Amino acid sequence: MREFSPVKEGKVREVYDNGDSLVIVATDRISAFDVILKNEVTDKGAILTQMSKFWFGFTSDIVPNHMISTDTSEMPEFFRSARFNGNSMLCKKLKMLPIECIVRGYITGSGWESYKKNGTVCGIRLPEGLEESDKLPEPVYTPTTKAEIGDHDEHITFEESAVILEKEFPGKGREYAEKIKDYTITLYKKCAEYALSKGIIIADTKFEFGLGADGSIVLGDEMLTPDSSRFWPLEGYKPGQGQPSFDKQFVRDWLKANPDSGYKLPEEIVEKTSGKYKEAYVMLTGKEFVR
Repeated sequence: MREFSPVKEGKVREVYDNGDSLVIVATDRISAFDVILKNEVTDKGAILTQMSKFWFGFTSDIVPNHMISTDTSEMPEFFRSARFNGNSMLCKKLKMLPIECIVRGYITGSGWESYKKNGTVCGIRLPEGLEESDKLPEPVYTPTTKAEIGDHDEHITFEESAVILEKEFPGKGREYAEKIKDYTITLYKKCAEYALSKGIIIADTKFEFGLGADGSIVLGDEMLTPDSSRFWPLEGYKPGQGQPSFDKQFVRDWLKANPDSGYKLPEEIVEKTSGKYKEAYVMLTGKEFVR
């Protein structure tokens, strides 16, 4: 049996090279504030993978995505073990674009902090009189750079994103910038409307895109998971305050309240976090989570 070693390790994911494809494994690690925490969250990797699988299928009519299969029987023998079951995705190889595509449908987090100071989010002026957690009149596109582990992503304007892409893809920068912005807004609108019908508000999220073998833009990485999004319960939603969440904002809030934790969570927070992830999965997909 051929042995595999990761060719890339992120905060949560491990990427394995399979020749003309990749196997991307979502671990149970969890990160917050660009730091990998000392705990793992049970079944988190499998939930992230299965949720991405659901959304990739749901949006394949808008933009192609990199998913080939989540069935380990279709992967090399090395991956046919309990360690990789449920949390692994066989994917097309892409040349990833160096932009994270952030879309905000509600004002919260760093966007709310910025708005309170000067009425803008990432340089985009918003209407006066908004309250914390208010729904925005239209979703706002606020791209960032992609940072290495330990560094912070930097907010950039749309124009700056076009310049970055132009440097890497001469003659194509603005075209790619416009396409990924349009895809981001379209994906968000469709998925946010669907999630709302299932009792979940998607406050914001991020997408990542790459180029396929034929040069077309393809959706990659993960999609609308609790790690890449803010999910709020529709029940009890009330602007003018922070909202309870189904995502790792729950962990962020605990870490903020416990600055001397050393990035180690108590077991009770780990269990609650796992429960939140599973609850969101069940509500969105209508299926019980089975690893």
